[in-house]
Amino acid sequence: MLTPELFTQAVLLGVLEAATEFLPVSSTGHLLLAGHFMGFAGPPGKVFEIAIQLGAILAICVLYFHKLWHVLIDLPGQNTAGRQARNFTLAILAGFLPAAVLGLLLHDFITAYLFSPVVVCTMLVVGGLVILYLEQVRRATASVYDIDAIDWKLALKIGALQCLAMVPGVSRSGATIMGAMWLGVNRRIATEFSFFLAIPTMVGAVTLSLWEQRDLLRIEDLALIGVGFVTAFIVALVVVRWLVGFVARRTFTVFAWYRIVVGSAGLALLAWGF
Repeated sequence: MLTPELFTQAVLLGVLEAATEFLPVSSTGHLLLAGHFMGFAGPPGKVFEIAIQLGAILAICVLYFHKLWHVLIDLPGQNTAGRQARNFTLAILAGFLPAAVLGLLLHDFITAYLFSPVVVCTMLVVGGLVILYLEQVRRATASVYDIDAIDWKLALKIGALQCLAMVPGVSRSGATIMGAMWLGVNRRIATEFSFFLAIPTMVGAVTLSLWEQRDLLRIEDLALIGVGFVTAFIVALVVVRWLVGFVARRTFTVFAWYRIVVGSAGLALLAWGF
């Protein structure tokens, strides 16, 4: 039965998904911990958590519609715009390839053995320490200042690093942004490339997960999913705009400390039996 409490949880989890999806803090980890500590195990459970991620992806498509549309219409052209469109498309496909292959091979193992609060909290702490380290040793000057300058070879390396985020708590955004920066990509461009790479990666992951969880979906649950989806879409619009401005002025150190605090607090709560 759909209750006001479930709708409230749907809104809260929609906000949580959108607020963390594109930040280097792991949205999957936050959703899992919220589900564990909030007890959001009722209908539609995992299906809800999977479906609302599409709301965040839709926000990227809306915010970067101009870029995506021009890539689409310029793709067949033989001029400079056409070559840039094909380079961009090839880079996104190359970046997506490692996750697509490993995701299909390891999906069952990951969901069976790694989707646990302990793993999430541990990886939040470890990831925070890694971000602190990389912010200290990153290259003084970047060599890539234009998203169209990311070729398929560089994108493939970034995509390989993205695979680290298959472990819940690592953060897809964190792995791709910090990985791209480590490989010489400007901070802002690394962040925007992470946005674009999220589109095929998350759509593929969500499609696979929804197919596997299709038997759990009920007609009466669609309203709850819709609330979470719309909430995630609206909040993601705000978060993505804010993040682009943030990275132009700041480092990711604040997110590193946030991860360490949340992960440590989570481990403490779990040790106390929560």
